[in-house]
Amino acid sequence: MSELRLTTLTLPTAPVGPVNPLPPLFGGADLHQVEDTSQADEEMRHNIGYGRVPSVMPYLMQDGYTRERAPAEHPVAVLENATLRATFLLGAGGRLWSLVHKPTGRELLFRNPVFQPANLALRGAWLAGGVEWNIATIGHTPATCEPLHAARVTRPDGTPVLRMWEYERIRGVIYQIDAHLPDDSQVLLVHVRISNPRNTTVPMYWWSNIAVPEAPDVRVLAPADAAWQFSYDRRIRHVALPAPDGTDLSRTTLSRDAADYFFDIPAGRRRWVTALDADGRGLVQASTERLRGRKLFLWGQGEGGRHWQEWLSGPGHAYLEIQAGLARTQLEHLPMPAGARWSWVEAYGLLEADPAAVHGDDWTAARDAARQSLDRLVPQSVLDAELEAATSWVDQEPDELLQAGSGWGALEQHRRTKAGEASLSTPGAPFPDSTLGPEQTPWLELLDHGRITAADPDQAPTSHQTDPAWEKPLGTAEGWLAQLHLGTLHAHAGDLDRARKAWQHSVELHPTAWAWRSLATLAAHTGDLDEAVHAYGEALELAPALLPLVLESAGVLLRAGYPQEVLEHIEALDAAQRATGRVRWTEARAALRAGDVERCGRLLREGIEVADIREGEGSLHELWFAHRRASGDTGPGLPLPRAYDFRMLVADAAG
Repeated sequence: MSELRLTTLTLPTAPVGPVNPLPPLFGGADLHQVEDTSQADEEMRHNIGYGRVPSVMPYLMQDGYTRERAPAEHPVAVLENATLRATFLLGAGGRLWSLVHKPTGRELLFRNPVFQPANLALRGAWLAGGVEWNIATIGHTPATCEPLHAARVTRPDGTPVLRMWEYERIRGVIYQIDAHLPDDSQVLLVHVRISNPRNTTVPMYWWSNIAVPEAPDVRVLAPADAAWQFSYDRRIRHVALPAPDGTDLSRTTLSRDAADYFFDIPAGRRRWVTALDADGRGLVQASTERLRGRKLFLWGQGEGGRHWQEWLSGPGHAYLEIQAGLARTQLEHLPMPAGARWSWVEAYGLLEADPAAVHGDDWTAARDAARQSLDRLVPQSVLDAELEAATSWVDQEPDELLQAGSGWGALEQHRRTKAGEASLSTPGAPFPDSTLGPEQTPWLELLDHGRITAADPDQAPTSHQTDPAWEKPLGTAEGWLAQLHLGTLHAHAGDLDRARKAWQHSVELHPTAWAWRSLATLAAHTGDLDEAVHAYGEALELAPALLPLVLESAGVLLRAGYPQEVLEHIEALDAAQRATGRVRWTEARAALRAGDVERCGRLLREGIEVADIREGEGSLHELWFAHRRASGDTGPGLPLPRAYDFRMLVADAAG
């Protein structure tokens, strides 16, 4: 019998920690920004340029984690039948954490032995492993380290369903994930629906990100003869499979550098991807037609790529990613019409194919052997039938609520009611008022009473809005906080003049670190470093011990040529703050700029571990090489210490 139960999972855990109170008003460099699309076709070029967002607002960054781990319990939901046991990490975006094939005892996914956030997601904190559900915009989803709403539903045939859903604030859409394991199913079935309740077209993005173990005998197969390659040089190239440059990219341990390969699957072919070991066994993912794209991501065998894997999961736990998405590549958004509902079904299970064929030299024979085995495991007609059948229960009311997500869906429901707009909730994915909390309280007050009250000007606002629907109520409200939020709305919309005026008005009404900081980020964004330095100075006068503010301002002060001021701000911090890796890196950088080569060298020798180092960020190796040059050591010298090597390309930033 198929069953659904709740339990807990104990993992060595580094907590995600508090959010950064400073809203990310202007986005930084996008790792997925494509600089050369000359080989892409017209449709792809259009979609690559469509739907980009200026920042991850209205979300706040999650960068309060460390690398100190201790055992902690995590709530999980377990779906199980005679063949499979699927474990979902409810507090981390509903991630499918484990999928075990019970007859063989085989774990089909890469199951991370630790819960260790690292800076790879849109909001910073991200976990490696399992299957992550990514929506909204390019990158790892805003809810990847957040709980979703979760409930138990029963299909008409009695099969239990784990339903998870949330209101996504960047696009203003609802997404719903229904996972189920019918009694006789050899695959986990996941029905996904995205609903656009708006009266406008919105750019849409979805990729199911699947981590599987990496080993020399593992080969990745998909129904394609070519792929779109995208690497950290930001060029997209069309390459033949499986070995465009003499190295078989389907065998990931042969590749030197990290890279993405988006399989160019011709129309009419079944949509699937798999990673098979020497015995021809491994996870397969297949879907109905709407989930069009398939991808392979590999970290590469360079020192930086191997270091990244250990950084995310510890030594001896290598993995690769196979992914499935709405577009052909992960670099694109698709237009989702007003009122549209997009649905598809995904299947996850153990594929067993002829090892001689799937590991042979004939690429066509290899992928055909995998497809034939997939057709025996779960015919396409079964997935198509499941998609059709889901229409009868996808809006069925939950039997039991298992977990609350955010209160943003409930707030949007209130806003819509007040504005006379159509309801947001559906019977199957409700947003009850019981989920409303402190983050939503100021906005409820604004809706109901036309004001937004600041409890304490010395405390940062706990939430922000970027939906233009909030401009009118904010525009009629009084006070410094309303003007602060109004400026944020204008900035997100690209109206920088109105943003500046609103923030200046906020300062005139009541000077706060938050309005001054907003003015500082705007000045830095527009290249007025003198004004940015002045505004950061005003902000720091009001909040001198706020670590995110000290670190953010340091970057601008160094650009403007004030390293000594950076050192003074750092020296005013307490001992615990000064001991953090990001502060130590900033101190070393400022010391080098100030000409104190020995101070920089001492910090590097003692060790600098930056818990929130960003994927593609060159801060550590660049600092190390810069110190060598400043020391007059331009010869071969000592190699770059492994602790500082996070380079995604082996040839990147040689000394």
